[in-house]
Amino acid sequence: MDKVNISLNVNGEKVERDIEPRLLLTDFLREELFLTGTHVGCEHGVCGACTILLNGEAVRGCLMLAVQADGATIETVESLAGEDGQLNPLQQAFTDCHSLQCGFCTPGFLMTLTQFTKENPNPTEEEIREAISGNLCRCTGYANIVKAVKQVTHQTV
Repeated sequence: MDKVNISLNVNGEKVERDIEPRLLLTDFLREELFLTGTHVGCEHGVCGACTILLNGEAVRGCLMLAVQADGATIETVESLAGEDGQLNPLQQAFTDCHSLQCGFCTPGFLMTLTQFTKENPNPTEEEIREAISGNLCRCTGYANIVKAVKQVTHQTV
């Protein structure tokens, strides 16, 4: 099969690669760029573990081919912490509020909530729960994830 050239901006860096046309975006990020923070869970777009920001919008990386992202700007969970490793406010709130256990779903939640909190800096608890309803977690029960969003949006926890 002939390879296709794609060019995109990933976490602030220009990336250009020749890839197989059927390569999933998640596989491109993990196998070509070694950005393994984007997790592959259900591979059907249901669990949210593969959520990334594509041109600022939270999308499921497992539902896209890498060629569909040609020319796009992508942010993965690796883009959140500072260059010195310091956690961003949302990551710190997840830590402070014990919002993760096994951590498998955490990158997807963080990317979903990064977009959500930019668009809604003062959400209600109902809005927070609606925002995370597309991400599945088998460990936490979601209560501490809601607390973390409240903390980062400066609400009483």
